[in-house]
Amino acid sequence: MSEQDIANIITIEPGKRCGKPCIRGMKITVYEVLEYLASGMSYQEILDDFPYLTQEDIWDGLSFY
Repeated sequence: MSEQDIANIITIEPGKRCGKPCIRGMKITVYEVLEYLASGMSYQEILDDFPYLTQEDIWDGLSFY
């Protein structure tokens, strides 16, 4: 995936979540998703807990990081 494609998925807005990188303009940050993965959650568990996310969102967050 190109940097431009990732830029369409990962958004940074000064007034949202203190300017932290978010996924598709939502209030969930890239770092929160990474913390879930680091704590041992599987992709499917994250998707079950956050049904508005897609597996591509998770992959793009990992690519961004």
